Amino acid sequence: MKHRLNYLMCLGAVVLATWSAPRPAHSDPPKPYASMAAIERYLIANRDEEIALARTAAPPSISGEAEVLVLGRHGYESAVKGTNGFVCFVERSWAAGFSDPDFWNHKLRAPNCFNPIAVRTELPAYLKRTEWALGGASREQLIDRTRAAVESHQFKDPEAGAFSFMLSREGYLGDAAAGPWLPHVMFFLPHGQAADWGASKPGSPIIGQDSSAIESTVVFIPVRSWSDGSPAPQPAKHTM
Repeated sequence: MKHRLNYLMCLGAVVLATWSAPRPAHSDPPKPYASMAAIERYLIANRDEEIALARTAAPPSISGEAEVLVLGRHGYESAVKGTNGFVCFVERSWAAGFSDPDFWNHKLRAPNCFNPIAVRTELPAYLKRTEWALGGASREQLIDRTRAAVESHQFKDPEAGAFSFMLSREGYLGDAAAGPWLPHVMFFLPHGQAADWGASKPGSPIIGQDSSAIESTVVFIPVRSWSDGSPAPQPAKHTM
């Protein structure tokens, strides 16, 4: 809660007395994304536009042969069959960590393209979380269900080599980025391994940290160009 600013000048004894009297406590301002918005706000009406946006996650040599998923009212649906084992799709806000302020941000559109290893170990958990979210589960319920799925081994630890491309210059990765942030590749690791990668150390090109024990650790490595080959901004000028 932010404190109110003091007045810059005294307006007389009455005003001083008013300010010195006990004042009611102010409540914290409401969080902008405290709960899920209407499902329609997360959907992309034009299916072809969502397919095209999903493909911008990776270079055309990869995304052009990948399977493409689009979001429906009950979960993701296969829109284009692939041949190379990669899967491209547009993530919505519940892909974020459970403590992320953008967790229910209906504006978030994050083109992502999983390699075949991440398709095996990471994609099932995200698809299931999506089904739960669209079915009306709260954030707390999502946490409880995820914990149960991890403890029962329904959700598996990432395998070595699990990564994804996020090279789109057309996405919106949250209000802090206010756009696509930087082109990067993401590596999925078992919880607790961020330090092994030197993530977020001074001067390290690798960004990330361990989150909760029921979520995979994700590290980000910015790269030099977008998926269309155009040059990217310098990472030093940006933060996550």
